[in-house]
Amino acid sequence: MGRIPLTDPSPLVPDGFPAKAFSGEVVPFRIVAFREGHDIIGVHLRLRDPDGTESLHRLTADADGTDGWSAQVELVAEGGWSYRFEGFADDFATWAHAAEVKALAGVDVPLMGTMGAQLLLQAAAEKDRPAAEKKALKAAAARLDGADAETLHALAIDETLAAYFAARPLASLGAHTVWLPITVERTRAGVGAWYEFFPRSEGAKRLKDGSIKSGTFRTAAKRLPAVADMGFDVIYLVPIHPIGTTNRKGRNNTLTTEPGDPGSPYAIGAPEGGHDAIHPELGKPADFRAFVRAAKAEGLEVALDLALQASPDHPWVTEHPEWFTTLPDGTIAYAENPPKKYQDIYPLNFDNDPEGIYQEMLRVVQHWVGQGVKIFRVDNPHTKPLQFWEWLIATVNATDPDVIFLAEAFTRPAVMRALAAVGFQQSYSYFTWRNTKAELEEFLTTVSQDTADYMRPNLFVNTHDILTEYLQYGGRAAYRIRACIAATSAPTYGVYAGYELFENVARPGSEENIDNEKYEFKLRDWAGAEERGDSLAPLLRRLNEIRRAHPALRQLRNISFHWSDDDAVLVYSKHLDAEFTGTGSSDTILVIANVDPHSVRETTVHLDSRIWGVTPGDEFEVEDLLTGETWTWRDHNYVRLDAFAEPVHILRVKERA
Repeated sequence: MGRIPLTDPSPLVPDGFPAKAFSGEVVPFRIVAFREGHDIIGVHLRLRDPDGTESLHRLTADADGTDGWSAQVELVAEGGWSYRFEGFADDFATWAHAAEVKALAGVDVPLMGTMGAQLLLQAAAEKDRPAAEKKALKAAAARLDGADAETLHALAIDETLAAYFAARPLASLGAHTVWLPITVERTRAGVGAWYEFFPRSEGAKRLKDGSIKSGTFRTAAKRLPAVADMGFDVIYLVPIHPIGTTNRKGRNNTLTTEPGDPGSPYAIGAPEGGHDAIHPELGKPADFRAFVRAAKAEGLEVALDLALQASPDHPWVTEHPEWFTTLPDGTIAYAENPPKKYQDIYPLNFDNDPEGIYQEMLRVVQHWVGQGVKIFRVDNPHTKPLQFWEWLIATVNATDPDVIFLAEAFTRPAVMRALAAVGFQQSYSYFTWRNTKAELEEFLTTVSQDTADYMRPNLFVNTHDILTEYLQYGGRAAYRIRACIAATSAPTYGVYAGYELFENVARPGSEENIDNEKYEFKLRDWAGAEERGDSLAPLLRRLNEIRRAHPALRQLRNISFHWSDDDAVLVYSKHLDAEFTGTGSSDTILVIANVDPHSVRETTVHLDSRIWGVTPGDEFEVEDLLTGETWTWRDHNYVRLDAFAEPVHILRVKERA
């Protein structure tokens, strides 16, 4: 435990895995520290960067009396960091407090003066103190020798002396924790706006006979400027590999196919190849590499779906039958997620030949890294062994730390968190189904506080398989509300193509779109919809502009919730101190959202304005970044949010002169 007990350090990850941060993330470091009696202690954070350079940071005691100490530090250099906490008896602060009290009471004045002089001379003798500081300390010591109560009090509260000892404490009874690890990954591991599409639909054409000709990587590349213009920076592709024909699914997941049905891209593998091959209708490897280059030219990074499963026609089925589960009747088990059945897909069995299957999956990932892909959205990782992911991600990142893995795992909380702990840089989350004010407050608190040391949420508003009831029945207002909350509450979010066209008709009895693009081509009139004013693209464009302009929105841990008198009005702020913005000014965004897409809400919101440095009751100016309107506010304000017009305020709190 040590002479100065230091307990409950954070950031900390269960089971000894390193904590995570992304380059540019402002990380809160916390520890509980105390000692017996009434003497004052101090706590330092010692950081060691990837090059071995150490820095020391003074922690501040929490004001709630819980013996918590904290400091915020921006971590920039990528790689393996380590840190430890150091506690010490703060001899000068202890003396200064006692001297101030006793001087006012006229008690022990000569004794406190002598004790103070001794401390100052001790500090002046330290080799690492600047000469000017030593001179000032000696002069103050001389004044304390035989000082009266007035002089004793003045020196006890002297700000210059306090600053000297804040920078270089006069410490004794030191104690420290063990060194703890934290990995800093590239910024994209924690910050990004994702856009998902099917390359085969982009540029697809209906022929005269009614059939549809598939789009290609060349035609899909023509969509990239529009995606970049909306402000997205990651373009996510569903699997691009050959698709099997055995048990191929028809439209709307039926077991009957019609001529021209393209099949599910998740039924990977055909005579043309498997996971390292490209569907021949999309083009050749050179075409894919050209697509990656075109995306990069637009400021977009390509993310590829990594779905570790096979169609019955995959080369693995004949070359490595041991990689699958054979049933007593001699058939191979297909994938199931009751009540869903995927007769066109065989799941992999990792138990019969773990060495072989591990190496093959590594080869597949490394192949696509070689083609320019550094981000993988992993399909259903919770259906594969956890130890496999721990090994695969560590092995890949050991040679290429820029590779990012996103876990698509809508499963039990413990499993989702374990996947993040063993290495996944990002995770899908329950955001898709958290819609009420209470649900969102609970969810966003969890992901920004409880699990933020290792689990980064990617707040997808929808996917090709998920169309929630909120979007089905909430109309266009629901689409606006969800986009605004996703884009402002976390630094990473995503949308699936068609969101901007308000595609909200579900297959009866399900939470997925009717005519699911997974089983057919989608022909969309992007430009026409925007010209007609029938597109959400302008809002998405504006949201991404706001995200790029405001560094507070590019942090995960800095969300604070406020209050409203209406259970349907969600209120939160994102604040970043001036020392971390790079602009010399602090940055505060205040979001007020009517989460009921069917009504107009009028209410009073109650704000803790101290978070952005405004005394409760004082006025401050806000600007709505969506409408341009400005208001003078205090900590209690009336708002009116019309779900059918502007259901969300995104307010910039203006700094006071």
